Amino acid sequence: MNLMTLLQSSTAAQSGSAGGGWMSIAMIVLIFVVMYFFMIRPQQKKQKELNQFRASLKKGDKIVTVGGIYGVVSEVRDDKLIVEIDANVKILVDKSAVVKDMADTQR
Repeated sequence: MNLMTLLQSSTAAQSGSAGGGWMSIAMIVLIFVVMYFFMIRPQQKKQKELNQFRASLKKGDKIVTVGGIYGVVSEVRDDKLIVEIDANVKILVDKSAVVKDMADTQR
């Protein structure tokens, strides 16, 4: 009898852990779904907007670079900009270095 009770309890434990295995997998999948919607997707949206902003730059736009240089776009080339940072002071900047539009602020 003792052996029979032991076998029944081990069988019950195995069937209970099998359900727990599926729950663990479901929780991991749920964590990845939540991470996608709260972290990855918003970052992709932000990157898309930044790329659209960089593609739409034109002469006269006020910008800020990654390095914190404020200026006005004086010429747009394929992947570079000529930015006027002071009277008669112009620098060549890569478009990927532009991070912000400062059109609504005053310098």
